[in-house]
Amino acid sequence: MPRVLIIDDQKDVRAMVAIVLRVHRYDVVEADSGAAGVKAFSEACFDAAIVDIFLGDSSGVDVIATLRELAPGLPVVAVSGMTALDFMEQSPHLANVVCLQKPFRPNDLLQALRKAQAAVDDELPAVG
Repeated sequence: MPRVLIIDDQKDVRAMVAIVLRVHRYDVVEADSGAAGVKAFSEACFDAAIVDIFLGDSSGVDVIATLRELAPGLPVVAVSGMTALDFMEQSPHLANVVCLQKPFRPNDLLQALRKAQAAVDDELPAVG
């Protein structure tokens, strides 16, 4: 069962994302701040992360950069309700981050997670 870390300071958004993922057989860990998310990530293994760009305690971009330093191949979906996320491509730690604009439908979320995994898979060197 794939394990996903959700980092969002909005409880209702976190709950909706968690419900959608659990229904689709994901193991979910929720964090209500950037600091809590980084702590959870450093204490357990995750297959992907969903990170809000505008967190109360920190920048989601910084949180994503930290997660990618710890796990360079981590599939990441960045979510935001405030702005276009074009600036994400400017940092090497943010390569292959899939951006999802709030509000989004459950299928959009699942598609973004699949796209994030595929983007990371495409970056890995072939074995053989």
